[in-house]
Amino acid sequence: MILKELAEAVENSDVAPINAMKETIRNHDDPWQIHLALFPAVQRVLNPPFINPHLPKMYNICRDFVPYLSKEGIGKLVYLELVEYARRAKLEEAPAMMPPRSKVDFADIEKSLGAKDREKAALLLCAFLEQRGGAELLRRLLLLGSGYLDQSLGHSVSCTAFILLEVIARSGTDAAPGLFLLADYFCKGGFHTTPSLDAGPAPGPLAGHLSRAVTGTGFVDIHHTITLYAIERTTSFFTPEEHDHMIAAWLRFMGDKKAEPLSFASVGNIADYDRFYHSFSKLDEDAVQDLTGEMTSSREDRSRLCSFLVRAVCDLYQGDYNPHYLTGLGSLLWVVNTYNFDPGLVRNALHQYLCFYFRNMRSED
Repeated sequence: MILKELAEAVENSDVAPINAMKETIRNHDDPWQIHLALFPAVQRVLNPPFINPHLPKMYNICRDFVPYLSKEGIGKLVYLELVEYARRAKLEEAPAMMPPRSKVDFADIEKSLGAKDREKAALLLCAFLEQRGGAELLRRLLLLGSGYLDQSLGHSVSCTAFILLEVIARSGTDAAPGLFLLADYFCKGGFHTTPSLDAGPAPGPLAGHLSRAVTGTGFVDIHHTITLYAIERTTSFFTPEEHDHMIAAWLRFMGDKKAEPLSFASVGNIADYDRFYHSFSKLDEDAVQDLTGEMTSSREDRSRLCSFLVRAVCDLYQGDYNPHYLTGLGSLLWVVNTYNFDPGLVRNALHQYLCFYFRNMRSED
């Protein structure tokens, strides 16, 4: 019964019953089942005035946090999710769809998107998924979205990637809500033409380019990192030539931004979450950096660092979060675990996220 009540609260944009069940959610025997049951409702969550589907993207990224949380921690994360989904406007429900049986070419989808016919585009997306599979649909939509990174601040790839990763992860679940959302988003954004593959030279090692992405602490800067996170999470869906194209599109999105590696004098490695949270809750970026500077040298240390970060972001929640606090955190954990051979790069990524998060939290006080 609780799953139905909470899904209805999200659909009705009603935070009150969620707050009334706060302790029940946090102490649920399996709070992740609450998260999983929200899929259809979450695909309708909007974030005006932005057209980008930030919250459905966040929904999939939350999967990356679960390994670092206890059952109680998952309950806190799910409560945070529920409030954020419920307090926002909703897209209308997807209409009942009977996808055409005839073969659907991706060009048909592009044509319907160009005409801003979202209902037809959604029908064709459902048919393409049935006929060609989720991997091919993801590949084609991300290649299409690669032509609009500047226009969308990267979301034409990053939102699309994580929404479709969730659809694929739910192979036995009705995909229509997610595909209707993407049809609506692509029509609103004017994303309808797949660019030719970039014929330029191979982009070379990513670590050097990532050092540019994690430079800077502004809104655009953190999107540089989130966008690469999305591309690299979906690398297996592309041919090598297509992956090079996606990276080239991302590099154009960053423009002439220069890497500015930072130096950090003090480093630490702590096992005490309470001590970590004391500094984190004070929004003290320097103290957090000092406490965690050597927490990349081993898998155990990295796991503890990721756990501390996810727990702290959940524990500091007071009922109103920018979704980039979660999507940016996902990209940071990806850097920590993928580029641990370069401690300086990881510390720059941590600096970027902490400065972005703490600065925005202070401005909301």
